[in-house]
Amino acid sequence: MGARCSKLSLCCCCPSNINDSSNLENEKESLPGFIEYSLDQLKAATSGFCTDNIVSEHGEKAPNVIYRGKLDGEDRLVAVKRFNRSSWPDPRQFLEEAKAVGLLRSERLANLIGCCCEGNERLLVAEFMPNETLSKHLFHWENQHMKWAMRLRVALFLAQALEYCSCRGRALYHDLNAYRILFDQDGNPRLSSFGLMKNSRDGKSYSTNLAFAPPEYLRTGRVIPESVVYSFGTLLLDLLSGKHIPPSHALDLIRGKNVLMLTDSCLEGQFSNDDGTEIVRLASRCLQYEPRERPNMKSLVTALTPLQKETEVPSHVLMGISHETTSLKHTMSLTPLGEACSRMDLTAIHEILDEIGYKDDEGTANELSFQMWTDKIQETLNSKKSGDTAFRAKDFGTAIECYTHFIDSESMVSPTVLARRCLCYMMNDMPQEALGDAMQAQVISPEWPTAFYLQAAALFSLGMDNDAKETLKDGTNLEAKNHRN
Repeated sequence: MGARCSKLSLCCCCPSNINDSSNLENEKESLPGFIEYSLDQLKAATSGFCTDNIVSEHGEKAPNVIYRGKLDGEDRLVAVKRFNRSSWPDPRQFLEEAKAVGLLRSERLANLIGCCCEGNERLLVAEFMPNETLSKHLFHWENQHMKWAMRLRVALFLAQALEYCSCRGRALYHDLNAYRILFDQDGNPRLSSFGLMKNSRDGKSYSTNLAFAPPEYLRTGRVIPESVVYSFGTLLLDLLSGKHIPPSHALDLIRGKNVLMLTDSCLEGQFSNDDGTEIVRLASRCLQYEPRERPNMKSLVTALTPLQKETEVPSHVLMGISHETTSLKHTMSLTPLGEACSRMDLTAIHEILDEIGYKDDEGTANELSFQMWTDKIQETLNSKKSGDTAFRAKDFGTAIECYTHFIDSESMVSPTVLARRCLCYMMNDMPQEALGDAMQAQVISPEWPTAFYLQAAALFSLGMDNDAKETLKDGTNLEAKNHRN
């Protein structure tokens, strides 16, 4: 492993078509045509619509529930949306609408690939997106906030998706919000194709808080293409602020020149005043009361394209999520720590390391002279104790300082301290330093799987997926070998 890591270099690939909305049909060859599935097929795919397979963020309480499923004979996962029984009483209308949306094929969409219309059942089948929603990453993040460069990418990709749909006769999108933007296996944002169909037979288009609905919808109960632009403006505000601010309140802040109150404090230092001002300007134009005064999607794509940052960095790196984690789980049996490292779940890693404690340090050589013991050991142990207290309290900056004092004293060696400081570095977005600690822990304890697992997590965060997978495999093999012995 050491030889491999010594040759590592950060290799980034450019996300496909990041600034090109004219070439968004690359998936036509890889996806099947639109299919009408039987109810039995979709029951089997979702284990009988098992509640464990529900992926809707509103769960069973949602009027239309979305399930994760796997179709018989196919490797890929699908998302199955099951409408409530009062929706779409006319089967012909449902099929026509579904087939029209199913003609669309774009890498900016979670494409619709089939439907089911049997008896009172109305179901849609789309590509499954494994990396949650914009709402989860923007408002309810656990491991890291969404970086400015990624927020700009979301805005552009969303505008490109809506422009693509508009150019192909599907300009209306119903209830556009942060739940409708999903992240694929590469961490790229995609627009759910479900919103291209009405929510039900009555054409209701906004099921969320009406404070965010376009003025014309409140007046007439109908959406027009300009209504979608209004909703896009609310999403620009979401991306800027990291909060779901009602448009009326946001416009009051903008008119009062209190733009700083609209800016997410997590973004401090990540963008220029000019960039922030431009996003505010675009949002303000989208939120105009009169529909005719709002921009069209093509002009929004044009305006957002030059704002893009770090275009050479893959989305999964910007998002801090591991790449192709799903295939990893299928190819090897991972321990809880290995699985947490494979999906870059830093919170889970912290819980496991805290629970394990220092039992893996048993047998580590620590030869101290009597003079070194009397002069240094108490101070060294106090540093470690303070680091452990900060680690448990999730005060990772203080933990780094205390553990560094312990390590630099050279009085004792502890692979566990290196492992803990490694995680602290990752929590502070310092993956290169984290990788160094994990490798040093391996030098001290060459047969310790934890050192390999943490190296894999650091490599994933650096975008070095192939090396990360190999290291994860090394850790898994060591774990199995240790259990055999």
